[in-house]
Amino acid sequence: MTPKNINPAELAGYEVVVAVCGGIAAYKVCHVVSSLVQRGAGVTVAMTDSATHFVGPATFQALTGRRVLRDLFDAAGAYDPQHIRLTRGADLFLIAPATANIIGKIANGICDDLVSTMVAAAGDRVMLAPAMNDVMWAHQPIQDNIAKLRTLGYAIVGPAEGWLACRSIGPGRMSESDDILSAAVDALRSARPRGASVPAS
Repeated sequence: MTPKNINPAELAGYEVVVAVCGGIAAYKVCHVVSSLVQRGAGVTVAMTDSATHFVGPATFQALTGRRVLRDLFDAAGAYDPQHIRLTRGADLFLIAPATANIIGKIANGICDDLVSTMVAAAGDRVMLAPAMNDVMWAHQPIQDNIAKLRTLGYAIVGPAEGWLACRSIGPGRMSESDDILSAAVDALRSARPRGASVPAS
């Protein structure tokens, strides 16, 4: 049953790619994905290898009704590079949690796995929700990468301050799922859907 405060047609026609990277905050992304689907968006999840140590692909497959992408060479068809097809048709490419690793790759144009390669093909529709230890977040190269991404037009949500998995308190905690969801919905509704076809499940 759809909750009373959710309009199942609110995001009808929109396509979202959610890239999940390796961090304990990956569990929060389940709520984001489920809420986008409940609002009518088509959602495809891509995962890094390390992300699968925190949340299983089967969870996201159940939430989206679509195959979870994990391998750059796991194309849907012989002449169908999915990292190009999906990102070209996506209205939003959300990376959560956005680890220091993926942030560094994006900022420096490194494409060595499925997620980093998909980002390079996504254009200006990328949103990141950083998540890491507070000392890592304060590390100057990471701050430089974040500043570079902001300058390039990438949307950054958070991070927040709070209790971290390393048992310290400070900045670096991934924003709460409702905050990420709100930012994603606002970004989607700022433009009409691209009208891309739904990827095969």
